[in-house]
Amino acid sequence: MSYLDRSIPELIELGKQKHAEYANAHPFPHIYFDDFFKPEILHAILGEFPSLGGSKDDVFYSNPNEVKYASKGEYRFGPQTRAFMHFLNSQPFLEFLQELTGIDETLVPDPYFEGGGLHQIRRGGYLKVHVDFHKHKAMNLDRRINVLVYLNEDWKEEYGGHLDLWERDMSACAAKILPVFNRMAIFSTTDFSWHGHPDPLQCPEDRSRRSLALYYYTNGRPDSEVSDKNRQRITTTFAARKGMDSSKMTVFNNLVNLANEIIPKPIIRAIKKYRKN
Repeated sequence: MSYLDRSIPELIELGKQKHAEYANAHPFPHIYFDDFFKPEILHAILGEFPSLGGSKDDVFYSNPNEVKYASKGEYRFGPQTRAFMHFLNSQPFLEFLQELTGIDETLVPDPYFEGGGLHQIRRGGYLKVHVDFHKHKAMNLDRRINVLVYLNEDWKEEYGGHLDLWERDMSACAAKILPVFNRMAIFSTTDFSWHGHPDPLQCPEDRSRRSLALYYYTNGRPDSEVSDKNRQRITTTFAARKGMDSSKMTVFNNLVNLANEIIPKPIIRAIKKYRKN
């Protein structure tokens, strides 16, 4: 099955053509594409998209930093979703990402979808500004790229849910990407790629923000991308927006950061999320 209206060589060439735009984007390397995939494929995936939160294979994150739902592994993928996600982990798509990003180290997909897969945020939900974990807990590889495919038809600006990209010093939001249907956002993940959906979602009660999330790794990375202190981090780090986020969030983050230094990682993950049975 073809997921694109272009051949594989054309896909690779597109990556080459867009490399400079990606690499020079502000505040950190990123890009987004509209109508990248055949819409009928994404409509089929939408038809399979479950209401997350009703299975033991779903994860509900609920803390001052995030209120969102996510799938776990492939357990909640329907057949169309599974085939599509496997395509995004395939050699042709990896070669496209390699050309687009200019990363020297060989990209490796994540067959476990650790932290990725299906994501859903309902009205009032949010994901505060953060930088992602750096190490895959099972493969011990370095996380380098995020790919997000949005599935939200007829999404209005006033619903919110933008992907915000923040300055390196967290002084301001530098770019916003609305999560509309068949839009794919791609960005590099480092110690300085602050991003999130920090304001509560304002969509109608019968709507939700739905996306597919995939992360890509390498064995090793440039020293300039992370500090020595954070090189092995397997949990996400959040930061409060000055004058915009609650003191409760700051206190929570201080406790988590302290706990990261002294408490085993599985316990930290349990603090940050709650699995619905």
